[in-house]
Amino acid sequence: MSQEITTVAFIGLGVMGYPMAGHLARAGLAVRVYNRTAARAEAWVRDYGGSHHPTPRDAAAGADLVLVCVGNDDDVRQVTTGTDGALSGMTEGSLLVDHTTASADLAEELDAACRQGGIGFLDAPVSGGQQGAENGALTIMCGGAEADFARAEPVLGHYGRAVTLMGAAGSGQLTKMVNQICIAGLVQGLAEGLHFAEQAGLDQQRVVDVIAQGAAGSWQMENRHKTMINDEYEHGFAVNWMRKDLGICLEQARRLQARLPVTALVDQFYADVQVMGGGRWDTSSLLRRLRALGHR
Repeated sequence: MSQEITTVAFIGLGVMGYPMAGHLARAGLAVRVYNRTAARAEAWVRDYGGSHHPTPRDAAAGADLVLVCVGNDDDVRQVTTGTDGALSGMTEGSLLVDHTTASADLAEELDAACRQGGIGFLDAPVSGGQQGAENGALTIMCGGAEADFARAEPVLGHYGRAVTLMGAAGSGQLTKMVNQICIAGLVQGLAEGLHFAEQAGLDQQRVVDVIAQGAAGSWQMENRHKTMINDEYEHGFAVNWMRKDLGICLEQARRLQARLPVTALVDQFYADVQVMGGGRWDTSSLLRRLRALGHR
């Protein structure tokens, strides 16, 4: 019989992890947190209770489930299999879930490391951004064993509105790659459409009000068109993170011999935004790039 999950550890309290861990505390779970910047972990405990710990290993000790949400493959390795990593504090029968958007290779690597210690593993990248994390409305794409997914799903449901097992370890990351590929093309298309409307002298808001009701409508259009029209980008999912994600997509595509010409092109457009100083701007800042080109 599977061990009931009552105590969880959450490692990584960035713009996503902070509210995600908060939902677990509000749901009545005992939450142990670790963050590289200790002051942020201390602030989280003031906001939600629980306890903060000096290393991932300490946070993971005694936890039935350990959740990780950090930056990239190297960060995940550091907090899981590195010195004082979470795996060194976890016990047989516990479960590790990685919410980081990372490579499928890393997911398979962590799955193998967990199996050696009798620990379950899921790669479970998320989509929905900071807004989705705060509202408990994330889409969570999971890879791993069905039994591990069945144990974790009720917990993930505290901040996920759609939690789906996609296949074996690595399948969650591969699905997230599809997600980012689709978003890249959508945002560029939206940027070009709004730019065209502006150059044509149309009322951009009225244009969106009309076309959003038809086949052109999308989450990006609904949630980003107003800030794009107003040239506001100090929010949302940073260009630097999108380029990290698209790099993972393009590397995987090369191995699979999958052709991603538009994704590769949009990745270079984001490189232009970085050169403009927009590494921390929202991904919708592709419109600012077009406006800048139009003013040359």
